[in-house]
Amino acid sequence: MEGDVVEYRIDRGSGVPAYVQILQQTERALRMGTLMVGDKLPTAREVVAATAINPNTVLRAYRDMEQAGLVELRRGLGTFVTRSLARPETEDDSPLRAELTSWTARARTAGLERADILALVTTALDAYDNERQSPARRNRKRTEEDA
Repeated sequence: MEGDVVEYRIDRGSGVPAYVQILQQTERALRMGTLMVGDKLPTAREVVAATAINPNTVLRAYRDMEQAGLVELRRGLGTFVTRSLARPETEDDSPLRAELTSWTARARTAGLERADILALVTTALDAYDNERQSPARRNRKRTEEDA
């Protein structure tokens, strides 16, 4: 996939469908600013050659991204990014990204694997989101769970 901005990697053991992995990797690249408006995605043929997945799987992911307004399929030309999801706080030189990179290095040095780190971050995000809910909403949620 010479010259392309994104290279898809499919983890067959993850249990996540390949087209969803393509969607997730594209969204991540859009959020991180790796993919920008006007960038061309690899052709379905290039993705198939690099990942050995079915062409229809790639086309499904690309159609889903088009329906979400992230890309535009131009017949004969390719698939192009039409919307960015990047925020300044996610750019390479942002202080938040530098802190997270440093923290990730410490977590790896401490022996945590990728899945451990993802679980830890997800748990912290969930706790933060739950804390921010109003007390009445938390109580209502508890009541619903008890029922």
